[in-house]
Amino acid sequence: MSKTVTLRLEDDMYEKIKKHALEDNRAISNYIETATLRYMENADYVDEFEMTEILNSKELIKSLKEGSEDARNRKGRFV
Repeated sequence: MSKTVTLRLEDDMYEKIKKHALEDNRAISNYIETATLRYMENADYVDEFEMTEILNSKELIKSLKEGSEDARNRKGRFV
């Protein structure tokens, strides 16, 4: 079931969003929803640069493996 949300925007921001929505042939509400979902998807995942740094950190990999093993053995307290 969809919900209605009230959003207050300054005139200049509204015009920018409206312009982009029209260019995408979308309603303003659909444009805002789509843009928000894209933002959240990008924020939830590690990009290639970050993943390379993670995989190249032997200390971090060791720590992650130890934490995973602790979780598997139900050792420690999870918050």
